[in-house]
Amino acid sequence: MIIREGKSWVYAIFAVVVLSSALGNLSQTGLNAMLVTVCEELGISTGVGQWLTTVYMFVLGAVVPLSSYLMGRFRLKDLTLASIGIFIVGAFMAACAQGFAVLLVGRIVQAIAAGMLLPLLQTIAMTRFPDGRKATAMGISGVAMGFAPNIGPTIGGAMVDTLGWRSFFVLLVALSLALFAFCLFFIKRHDDASYPSGLDLFSFVLSTVGFGGILVGCSEASSFPLTNPLVWGPILVGAAALVWFVKRQRALEQPLIDMGIFKSKTYTAGFIAQGLLCASFMGITLLVPLYIEGLRGGTPLEAGMVLLPGTVAALIVNPLAGYLTDKIGARPVGLVFGCFLAVGAVSMVFCDQATPLWVVCVMQGVRSVGVSGLIGPLTSWSLSELKGKSVGDGSSFGIAARQTCASVGTALMVLCVEGSLFAGITAFHAAFAVSAVFAVLTLALIAKSVR
Repeated sequence: MIIREGKSWVYAIFAVVVLSSALGNLSQTGLNAMLVTVCEELGISTGVGQWLTTVYMFVLGAVVPLSSYLMGRFRLKDLTLASIGIFIVGAFMAACAQGFAVLLVGRIVQAIAAGMLLPLLQTIAMTRFPDGRKATAMGISGVAMGFAPNIGPTIGGAMVDTLGWRSFFVLLVALSLALFAFCLFFIKRHDDASYPSGLDLFSFVLSTVGFGGILVGCSEASSFPLTNPLVWGPILVGAAALVWFVKRQRALEQPLIDMGIFKSKTYTAGFIAQGLLCASFMGITLLVPLYIEGLRGGTPLEAGMVLLPGTVAALIVNPLAGYLTDKIGARPVGLVFGCFLAVGAVSMVFCDQATPLWVVCVMQGVRSVGVSGLIGPLTSWSLSELKGKSVGDGSSFGIAARQTCASVGTALMVLCVEGSLFAGITAFHAAFAVSAVFAVLTLALIAKSVR
């Protein structure tokens, strides 16, 4: 039976994009738990192997701004099939890779697909669902944006210990093929490419250099001091490119990203709040294992158990928060979950070597509930005033900016732990304080702006 139109068609294509995006985010974080094994088998250093994760983030951030153009030029089903097909090629290359170069190219190809799918996911939620259900749809998309990246290291670690690291990519190929087949044979193709426009390649280059430069510079901050040109050089170049990018978009008749999205005070406030949120929580998945294994002498299993509440919370709280937003509004939902975020983040500043592990687990759980309860509502609220192509523009630019904010927050936390300014528990107090400051600022902005 072919799904042709109406609610069934929207639900079907949305489900395919949600699950496909989830596989993309699963691939992004799943390699973290396998990196040591991959480096040993391929005979490369950990520093070189780290590019397998860094390049994924770089390429994903570079492709995302292009998604708005692609959504206007190509039919939804065709774009979905193309994205899944590209991801299958990348995962297959990674599974078959006998050397670092092929594996790196496979990761790049996967990241291209992931960068195409994420804005598509948010745009479907905001344009294909009626008012009163948009936040719920955005909450369901949290399976891709929250649950999948959280569970990635757990799945990757389990598979590398049992079946080898290649099995992880084989699994991604198998699941992606199933989604591709379902979309190809059971979902009707609609003529829904509604706003074709030209592609300004120079704008694309500027956005790639801008977001990518900051990402690379922040990534290198974990290996080199801030005075090293490998850190501040890419950041300065990236910042300059972004300024140029914004000015160019305002001057073009057909911009790659219409900066008119910032005329909406709702979008602007939501854009800043989501950036602060990502700066607060993304580095925690790296900081908590360093705290438990490095400072406390714990095991990877203990570190995983502390992070487990975040995985569970993302699966349950994301859809719930979206549903509540549709029912009672974004402000009460944002304030409640913002308080969870702030309380959890601030409490972890006081962790030391003697803090019971279960207490750390509870603190992280409270923080995770806050994060999971804010992702969907803030996204749907920020995009609520945008219409047509502006929804895709706002989604694309927001995702790229959030990747950058996440890298900045992570770099600051790592700098506190591995830099020379702090030592011992003081270093972790400072790193957790960085996260807490961003969390409190997120709550303050929600209280001031979200209605």
